[in-house]
Formats: sequence, structure tokens, C-alpha cells
Amino acid sequence: MQPVAVVCEYTHTLPRTSSNPQPDAHAAASMREFKSKDFWRAVLAELVGMTLFIFLSISTAIGNTNNANPDQEVKVSLAFGLAIATLAQSLGHISGAHLNPAVTLGMLASCQISVFKAVMYIVAQMLGSALASGIVYGTRPSTTDALGLNALSGVTPSQGVGIELLATFQLVLCVIAVTDKRRRDVTGSAPLAIGLSVCLGHLAAISYTGCGINPARSFGPALILNNFTDHWVYWVGPMCGGVAAALIYDFLLSPKFDDFPERMKVLVSGPVGDYDVNGGNDSTTVEMTSK
Repeated sequence: MQPVAVVCEYTHTLPRTSSNPQPDAHAAASMREFKSKDFWRAVLAELVGMTLFIFLSISTAIGNTNNANPDQEVKVSLAFGLAIATLAQSLGHISGAHLNPAVTLGMLASCQISVFKAVMYIVAQMLGSALASGIVYGTRPSTTDALGLNALSGVTPSQGVGIELLATFQLVLCVIAVTDKRRRDVTGSAPLAIGLSVCLGHLAAISYTGCGINPARSFGPALILNNFTDHWVYWVGPMCGGVAAALIYDFLLSPKFDDFPERMKVLVSGPVGDYDVNGGNDSTTVEMTSK
């Protein structure tokens, strides 16, 4: 047998692979999420949780249109913090209880959720905020025309962005730190810690920006009242703060370089155990694991 013929016969026996399998794998992962009952339960949990959060917190805030009384600021701060802590404890096992596009974007930057999941969460959060704002608008007392609309008070838009960025930074940093699966020293309640972080952010920022630190929270009242003055501040600041917190924690404060390739797969596939079509665990997906 000629050498060329031997080589040709050998090459025909080699396993053939697709020249570009990656798009097919990505599409399959996205469809796995789309068809999963657990995925849509998680999206529904974000919608329900955001509706309850906005209803509880905005109902507390509309008693005073300008928050000139420090006691009112404390009341509002506690209401927001306690609402988040309660809902995080109630819904955390279903969706993670992000209830905030800045938290969702931070989790995406930290490679803990897929892009598709992040998009659907943010849509659900905005719908929940709009729904709750409409409910509060329809049930508010006739003595007030407020709806908890965020507005700058004595600061420029650029200053407002900085305040919102830092207030959201500490919140998302808290969320990522207390839910870090590698830690063994977190013995307290993570939902309570996150709720206290929300309360702290409000105490710090409410006098200057009304304290958004949650773009969906700012979106609902603005939509119902059709008032989007300086609304971009309440998106740019929190979203940048959320991403900054995730990147600084993952790459500087508590680096995760050792599992970076696996973590990147989460952006497409979601964490392990998530989104089996029949609602069970799917061992083909990837999750950040403790080292």
C-alpha cells in the first residue's frame, strides 16, 4: 500500500468535530434556560418580590414630599432595609432575590448568572416596580401627590451619579461578599446584612438624591408620574457601582483567578443545578464552587 493511501485511510478513521461548535453549545444552553420551569419561577419571584418591595417602601415614603424631617428619613430607610431583608429571606431560595438591576448586573459581572437570566430579571424587576407604583398611585391619600419620585436636592447630576455609585457600591459589595460560597465565616443572616446595607445606603444618600441605589425602584414612580427629570442619574450611578463592586471584589479583594474559565461558562450556561427542563438538577452546567 502506498504511503499516501495509508495516510488518507488513517485520517478517515479520526473523529470529526464541528469547525465551530461554540454557537450550537450557546444556543442549547439558552434554550435549556428558556424551557426550564425553575427559570420562569425565578423570574416570577423577581416580579412578585419587586412588586411587594416597591409597594411597602413607597407607601412608607409618600407621607412627606421633601423628607425635611430627619425622623422621616430614618423611617423610610428602615422601611426599605426591612422590606429587602424580609423578601430576601422569603424568595432567596427561588431567585436569589436580587430585586435590583444593579445587583443583577453585579452578579452578571461576577459571572454568577447567565446573560439571558440577567435580562429577564431586569425586565421582571421593572415590570414589578411599574405595577406597584401604579397600585400605590391609585390607593394613595388625597392629601398627597407624592409617589416617592427620586429627585436631586442641592447637588448637580454629576454629584448625584457619584453619590448613587458609592451607595450602590457598598450594597452590591455586601451582597457578593455575604453570598460568597468560599467563605466559612459567615454565620449570621445574609438577608439581614443585605437589608442593613440598603438601610445604610438610604441614610447616607436620601438627603441628596432621594437614594435610588436601585434603577427599577426609580423607574416605577417616574413612569407613572411621567417625570424623567435627571432619571439617567439613577441608572448610570447604580449600574456602574454594581459592576465596580463585583470586579473589585472578584479581582482585587478576593481573587478567583483559579476558576475563571469555568466562571465564564456561567454567562451562557448558568450555574450548575439550574434550569433542567423538568425542574431537576442539570449536571452539565457549571457553577462557581468553593476552593
